[in-house]
Order: sequence, then structure tokens, then C-alpha cells
Amino acid sequence: MLDSKFILENPELVIEKTAHRGMKLDLTEFLDLSARRKALLHEVERLRAEQNRTSKLIGQMKKEGQDAAESIKAMKQVSDAIKTQDENLRGVDEKLHPILLNIPNLAHESVPVGLSEKDNQEVRTFGTKPEFDFPARPHWEIGSDLDILDFERASKIAGPRFAVYLGAGALMERALINFMLDIHTRERGYREVIPPFIANEASLTGTGNLPKFEEDLFKLRGYSWYLIPTAEVPLTNFYRDEILDGSLLPRRFVAYTPCFRSEAGSYGKDIRGLVRQHQFNKVEMMSFVLPENSYQELEFMTQNAETVLQRLGLHHRVVSLSTGDLGFAGAKTYDLELWMPNRNAWLEISSCTNCESFQARRANIRFKRDPKAKPEFVHTLNGSGVAVGRTVSAILECYQQADGTVVVPKALRPYMNDMERITLT
Repeated sequence: MLDSKFILENPELVIEKTAHRGMKLDLTEFLDLSARRKALLHEVERLRAEQNRTSKLIGQMKKEGQDAAESIKAMKQVSDAIKTQDENLRGVDEKLHPILLNIPNLAHESVPVGLSEKDNQEVRTFGTKPEFDFPARPHWEIGSDLDILDFERASKIAGPRFAVYLGAGALMERALINFMLDIHTRERGYREVIPPFIANEASLTGTGNLPKFEEDLFKLRGYSWYLIPTAEVPLTNFYRDEILDGSLLPRRFVAYTPCFRSEAGSYGKDIRGLVRQHQFNKVEMMSFVLPENSYQELEFMTQNAETVLQRLGLHHRVVSLSTGDLGFAGAKTYDLELWMPNRNAWLEISSCTNCESFQARRANIRFKRDPKAKPEFVHTLNGSGVAVGRTVSAILECYQQADGTVVVPKALRPYMNDMERITLT
């Protein structure tokens, strides 16, 4: 959520920057309500000052033995007026809050301006495209032929866009989770967390998923709970409504969780295989940092995600998302994209985002630089470290062999009982 004071002082800038996202923002109602709120606050302050003066006068009159009945009557009228104006103020705030919740974050000045993913800028690449002397097959065919992925039975159990992992497929999924967690915890200093896989409305509002993107979520019938779309939700809200010790920042967490997404509006895209599932596994990084360090932290987080892909020997690139492709809560995002042989194109495998104070303001996460200092909002960052199912799909396609088998990346073999190759058993 943006600072309302900043919007009031810079309405043209906010409109311009939201236009860069492809959004036409009308601040008329916000500005009118804010003016109304300012007037009400001024009136309440005037009435309270009058109330204080009258109260002192009544005390003095009683002390001197004078009749204070008229003054007491006048003070009651002032008190009633304050209550009325307080109610009016709450009514204005109730209208202002949802407006603020639906205004996206402003892009950092380094973000390329553009209206779509076509305007994203490549930052760097790793490795080379895998080449084959035989026709490359899609991962869903490879996995089905090796009997390590079963989409038909998953559809019978749950519906489309689910998968059953079997044998070496299940082992690879589990191995990748441990492989990623070990890198982030043992080498990068993140603290591992197992959070709830269900979140309440306040948590999803804090991250920016609600109210704007409710259709993308799975809600539990009869409860104000949702299945989490990513571990970013519980990790961000770990410190909701708290004031942190600034000397202890940064705080870095990492979590494996299943993720649940309705994929509303995406039907017809990537409907086969592991790319766009309703349920998938992901390892997520989360950082709470001092504002002046957040862009340094974004580079650190992105490099950590890259390390996973580099050790697996997967050709990938890093792109800086344009303003039109930036997520609602993001000020700047780097996407990591894998090269997928079957589609002969890039596939996003991780997004690392600096939200600056946008989420912290929504979730009321603050810090103090010293015990006597005024609380400030922390900066929050999140990043996939990385999406597990998509990594499986990339390994199957990039390490496929002419005989239908799949070579296991060397870095992953210790996590797969030293298995070197997946074969039909």
C-alpha cells in the first residue's frame, strides 16, 4: 500500500507511474475524501480544544463555588459533536482504505518502461541451449513413458492440471526440495520455516493478494481461510503488526510449501504437463531489510536463485521486468527463465521482487533503529528459490536421451541415492 501522504503530495506522479503499468488511475474520489478527512480532523481538533477549555472552566467554577450548569450543558453538546464527527471520520476512512488497497506499487526508477513482457530487458544468461541429434520430446511424454508422471490418474483423482509423481519422479521432486533448501540454509544463511499452508484474509491482504486477486485463490468453504498461493503469504505475515529491532535486520527465511492457484483466466495456456498446475511445490525466500539495503538484497536473492539452476546445469537467463509486466506489489522484479527445448522458448522459473515498504505498510511491519527512534516500515523482498515442478520439467527435457532415459544432474545425484539415470523399471 502506498503512503496516503505521498499520494496527496504527488498525485500527478502516481497517475503517471500507474499509467506505465497500463492502468488508468482516477484519484478524484481519493482526493475528495482526503480533503473531507482533513476538514473533519481539523473540526475534531477544534472541538477537543474547546472541550478541554470548558472542562478547565468547569473545574475552576466549582472550585470557586459558582454554578457550572450551563457550562456542563455546553460541554455535553461539544462531546456529542465530537462523537458525531468521529463517526463521520470513520465513515470516510472506511471509504479511503479500499481505494488505497487497490492502487499498485510504484515501479523503481531502474525498471524499464513498457506495457508488456515484450519490453522486459535481459540482464544476463548462463550456459548454452541444449542440442540433440534426435527430436526433443516434451516432459509430459518423457515422464509418462518412464512411468514417473501420471496426469490421467491425477485428473481422475482431482481434475485437470494436477499430477501424480511416481518412483524416480517422486524422488526427484523431494530431492530438489532438499537440494534447494540446503543451498539457501547452509550456504546463504536463510532460516528454514515450515509455515501453515492456509492463511486468513488479513495475511492475504498484507501481501496484496486481497482484495484485488481473490479469483486467483482457493477459499475454504465456510471459513475465512484460503489455501496459500505461495509461501510469500505466511512468511511476510510472520511479523505482521510487530516492531522489529533494526539492529537485527536483515531477517531471512526460506520455506518449502505446496502452492495452490486457481489460474483464473489462464485456460488454454500451458494446459499440458507441469508448467501451470493448480497445485505445485516451491521453495520460497523471504527477506525483511532496512530500506537503504533493499536493492542490494534483491541482487543477493536473485543470485541465490541462480545458484540452484547453475548447479543443475540448466541454461537460463535473468530479465528485469518492465513496468507493464510487474506484479501488483512489486517495485522491481527479476525473473529467472529456463530454456525449454520442446517449446523452443523461455519459461519463468523464479521471480525475485523488492516490494519496498508496500507490503509492510499493509501488514504494519515496522522497525526501530534504536529504542528511542520513531518506527519506520521495513522493506520486504520475496523470491522463488525455485519452483520445483518446473525444474523437474526442465531436467526431463534438457537431460533426455535418445533411448528415452533421462540423465540425473550430477549435483542432484547425492539426493537421489546416487541415481545416475532414470530408466523404465
